[in-house]
Amino acid sequence: MNDCLASYLGLVPYEPALRLQQRLAQERAANRIPDVLLLLQHPPVFTIGRFRGRSEIVAPLEVLNREGIEVFHTSRGGSITYHGPGQLVGYPILNLKELELGVRDYVRKLEEVIIRVLADFGIVGERNPQHPGVWLGDKKVCSLGINVSRHITMHGFALNVNTNLKHFDYINPCGISGVVMTSISKVLGHPIEVEATTNPLVSHFSAVFGVKCIRDDGLAHSMLRDKMSIA
Repeated sequence: MNDCLASYLGLVPYEPALRLQQRLAQERAANRIPDVLLLLQHPPVFTIGRFRGRSEIVAPLEVLNREGIEVFHTSRGGSITYHGPGQLVGYPILNLKELELGVRDYVRKLEEVIIRVLADFGIVGERNPQHPGVWLGDKKVCSLGINVSRHITMHGFALNVNTNLKHFDYINPCGISGVVMTSISKVLGHPIEVEATTNPLVSHFSAVFGVKCIRDDGLAHSMLRDKMSIA
């Protein structure tokens, strides 16, 4: 069973978090560190995938500026999505070759982790054969977007726990016109803090991927400080 360092970093701006992912991916590819699971939240930001997404922003630029929403192009697959406070974002840095996983199996396992976390809150999550992620009927609660290079994964998932769903109205989430986003808190009818989901997620991630998750915030925090100091 491989070790996996799991770190919850709290609220982190998108750009230094991306640089941290890149550094960890390099270290993992060189086999200098074990697998890593970064868990965090971002300030409001739209991220655009490799192939398309800018045209899916339906709000005027002045609205984004007023709401303080940044826009970043990324190396992940998929279209556009939103990250913001109240959303648990997960960035697994895994060696798929060592785990003997293909990309399709990896995505299904990520979905399974989220489905199990939702079940802990009494919510039945589902897959949609046409669209990656986790759904509650016709509403989407978790988005997925990944990148795999030299067998090493980056980017990951975004689970809406208690986030501002209004910001999704400014885009066609995941490039799907008319999709309605929801959250754990909205479904339950009362607020759930992101921190209440981190331990269940780490536990289910360990079980689904067959890794031994070790909570180690120190490594990721020290590397993040390095990345933010050169921002």
